Amino acid sequence: MDLPQFLQEATVWLAWSALGLAVITIVSFILRWDTKFRLVGATVFTLLLAISSWSFSASYMPPFLVQGAKYTPIVYDNGYDLVVAQASDDFPDEAIQPTLEQIAGNLKSGGRNGVLVNVRVRKLDSAGDGISRPIILGEVIRDLRQNLTIAIPQVVIDPKQTEQVEQIEQVSP
Repeated sequence: MDLPQFLQEATVWLAWSALGLAVITIVSFILRWDTKFRLVGATVFTLLLAISSWSFSASYMPPFLVQGAKYTPIVYDNGYDLVVAQASDDFPDEAIQPTLEQIAGNLKSGGRNGVLVNVRVRKLDSAGDGISRPIILGEVIRDLRQNLTIAIPQVVIDPKQTEQVEQIEQVSP
């Protein structure tokens, strides 16, 4: 049984239980039973559980899943317009775009005021002696107002070519 179905069934059961306890509580006041105040507490608590279960089931949204996406932990979220996820060293290239779409699809607009949010997946490349350099594997922009994900074409730069350019720059006057 999945969570939304369970919450709906639990709400119905708790509501009927609260109604039954309310009837027993009214009868206990009429017949002047000693347990009437305990029944009031049990009735109110059961009613509170029914209302809480109903409100959670009304607001629950299952996570957005994309076929082919891999798990990447979010390492930075400024709460406004930038989210960065960390990919492992052996992260497959074909999983970059689905992973970006899944992360972007799971963003909520609370506190972001409907802005465009940049979502990036990066990995760290060792630059030697405890220093690492971030390499952006992919990026999308999430428009929270229109509920769209906009893909950004990625320019691939080979780190070896970058090192060659740096060496040429150091040699030239």
